[in-house]
Amino acid sequence: MSLFSLDNKVALITGSTKGIGKAIAMRMAEQGAKVVVSSRNQDACDEVAAEIKAQGGEAIAIACNINHQDQLENVVAKTQQELGTINVLVCNAALNPYFGPSQDIPDAAFDKIMQANIGSVHRLCQLVIPGMADSGGGAVIIVSSIGGLKGTENLGAYAISKAADMQIARNLAVEWGPKNVRVNCIAPGLVRTDFARALWENPDIYAATISKYPLRRIGEPDEIAGAAVLLASDAGSFTTGQTIVIDGGGTIAG
Repeated sequence: MSLFSLDNKVALITGSTKGIGKAIAMRMAEQGAKVVVSSRNQDACDEVAAEIKAQGGEAIAIACNINHQDQLENVVAKTQQELGTINVLVCNAALNPYFGPSQDIPDAAFDKIMQANIGSVHRLCQLVIPGMADSGGGAVIIVSSIGGLKGTENLGAYAISKAADMQIARNLAVEWGPKNVRVNCIAPGLVRTDFARALWENPDIYAATISKYPLRRIGEPDEIAGAAVLLASDAGSFTTGQTIVIDGGGTIAG
């Protein structure tokens, strides 16, 4: 069997109707996972699940707004009811309603970023990891950002939340490692997604960014999905508490 096989694994992926999350869902399904497609919009979830099925994969669609505890509880309960124990949890959904200096961010925006980007990860892990542990182990993958590794003039609260993701992974890796639950982060650089459109569609920001990337280009969603498959599979079975940076070399040369 391939080291990257996810046969018979149940994978719940938040924010998986577009961009990085969708790429992860598609690639995990390719490797045999039973994928739960989840985002705020049920129609969008249904479309991606249908796309996976059309390619021979197995998927169900469960809408979930990560800002609401009852919806987090529902997506986990429904997944367990329909597919069984969750073996792979990918916390990908995040938001950033504010772009600008930290001095000017409204309190409501700051609180919303922390609640969604950190709070939802913490709560999903609380809901999912005990079942993983009881079933012999599993993998949690948190999609962070290189914003959590560097200082920033315009993404302050978002960057704080992404640094916190890395610490959540370290804490939970220590806490649950004895039960064979692995927890890791992926920290992408600039990737061609709708979420980052304001950055890569702006010619000045784009040019300034890729000038510091040794590969001289931004990333594509599939280039993040491969690392997620690795971390979820036996190929990553001795990797935990880590942050894998996938940024075209930006952080080592910028």
